Amino acid sequence: MSSGWGEHIRITIFGQSHSAAVGVVAEGLPAGFPVDTEELAAFMKRRAPGQGPLTTARREDDLPEFLSGIAAGRLCGAPLCMIIRSTDIRPGDYSAFADTPRPGHADYTAAVKYGGFQDASGGGHFSGRLTAPLAAIGGICLQILRSLGVSVGAHIASIGGVCDEPFDPVRLSEEDFDRRVLSPLTVLSPDAGAKMAEVIADARARQDSVGGIVECGVTGLPAGIGDPMFGGLENRIASLVFGIPAVKGIEFGSGFAAAAMHGSEHNDRFINCDGTVKTATNNHGGILGGISSGMPLIFRAAFKPTPSISLPQRTLNLKTMRETELRISGRHDPCVVPRAVPCVEAAAAVALCDAMLPGDGRPLKGGR
Repeated sequence: MSSGWGEHIRITIFGQSHSAAVGVVAEGLPAGFPVDTEELAAFMKRRAPGQGPLTTARREDDLPEFLSGIAAGRLCGAPLCMIIRSTDIRPGDYSAFADTPRPGHADYTAAVKYGGFQDASGGGHFSGRLTAPLAAIGGICLQILRSLGVSVGAHIASIGGVCDEPFDPVRLSEEDFDRRVLSPLTVLSPDAGAKMAEVIADARARQDSVGGIVECGVTGLPAGIGDPMFGGLENRIASLVFGIPAVKGIEFGSGFAAAAMHGSEHNDRFINCDGTVKTATNNHGGILGGISSGMPLIFRAAFKPTPSISLPQRTLNLKTMRETELRISGRHDPCVVPRAVPCVEAAAAVALCDAMLPGDGRPLKGGR
């Protein structure tokens, strides 16, 4: 399975939805960096399940355990291995899906790829459960980036057509991240969050699900980070974001709206801002030619509705090759977007560390 990623910061994610644990191994992180485990635990809690009626009823603490790579609270240069134990598993809820794949899920394609030997419980290695180790390593990368003056923050841009305030693409600052409401939904506007919660609750009451969009911003990123062609910042970020189950699209800056614009509208004029090169607008989303421009980096990721819904659905029995009705039990999010926000932040943080750090384990300049 292609569960490894990275050029300088190399990560491998392992486990299945209902295995004893999921985890991540990371190489190339800077030795001597102090990991704030309390801050990491708080970050992980934002992704954890079982935190109210808007998420799945499955309850997991999602506290990372360090098996290697850390000594006396600091990264030590050895491969960092973290596991997150699974304590609330019910593999029996998924016994029927080996023969009757869920519409919209990876059940069928996984069965074809692995000859029926895949773990179908909770989606196995295709489950959103695998975003827990991504969040864990991303949470550490967020701390490393902050020590370098770079901040990453995301919010729910929309759910079911209800929109939050967008980030200001030109004047985005760390203060905008601080003013987010983080519970029960991560938004800038509490009123928009309340309406989104109603949309999610309504979808759950109808035994259905709903999708949405997460907007992520990065501040403090200097110009010149990234590479052209296949090593561009968009490429790195997108490849990690698409590792989050349910992501169906990503756009940077004005994104798909640029297709309806003229060059005279889309081009961002360069200006002198107190002796620093900036742009008057930011349709390019802080990246030109795969390289950071010094403007805020802005991107949005679109999430499909959760495929596991309680409404009866039609599917195919793979043994009899006859259509049949499928009724899904188990515990599922009526909307994955609320718990996906920190996962998007984590993906961006890992990608930026991969672009900014040498990856040979050397301590950061100046230490911390």
